[in-house]
Amino acid sequence: MQILYEDNHIIAVNKSVSEIVQGDKTGDKPLVDIVRDYLKDKYGKTGNVFCGVVHRLDRPVSGVVLFAKTSKSLVRLNEMLQKHEIKKKYWAIVANPPKQSKATLKHFLVHNQKQNKSYAYNTEKPDSKLAVLDYTTISKSDRYTLLEVDLHTGRHHQIRCQLAAIGSVIKGDLKYGAPRSNPDRGISLHAKSVEFIHPVKKEKIFITAPVPSEKLWQSISYNCQ
Repeated sequence: MQILYEDNHIIAVNKSVSEIVQGDKTGDKPLVDIVRDYLKDKYGKTGNVFCGVVHRLDRPVSGVVLFAKTSKSLVRLNEMLQKHEIKKKYWAIVANPPKQSKATLKHFLVHNQKQNKSYAYNTEKPDSKLAVLDYTTISKSDRYTLLEVDLHTGRHHQIRCQLAAIGSVIKGDLKYGAPRSNPDRGISLHAKSVEFIHPVKKEKIFITAPVPSEKLWQSISYNCQ
């Protein structure tokens, strides 16, 4: 586990593609329990240790995940998240570059729970939710393009769905149309950074996560780190 930031109120870690943030039907140990064990061991605590999940990442996605070490911090961070006061940047590798090097995407997403998949429409549909993001091309290789994505809304599979809707499927994302999976069964989407005002200290916090060690990530992002 790579710790990116820690103080008395917050801890942030760099999630790998193999980890789940919270428990699911697989029974695999979730990241929240790994962080809880770390806190318990580091501070020599007995009994239960508080560790609150502020936000989640899909299992095949890597990058920054925030946890709260106190209930007070969790409440305040959740409020900030709902008010879009926590700015998140993502990096995505796509094989088919967008027609425009940068743009704002607006779609109406419908979440199909049975398929665990979202569908994007250009017009409002029953049960749809507005999804907005900005993307910018920041690097290219012979076969792939690296995009930086700023989220304005937080919808189910938003980046994966919206990029697929414009023909730029994320590398390895079989669910949204990629021709083949990545060797590690993850997708090439990385939560690169989070920025927010500390819920207790009231100072600006900027946390960034190194990209995965996989060769393509290292080469395509070499001049962007």
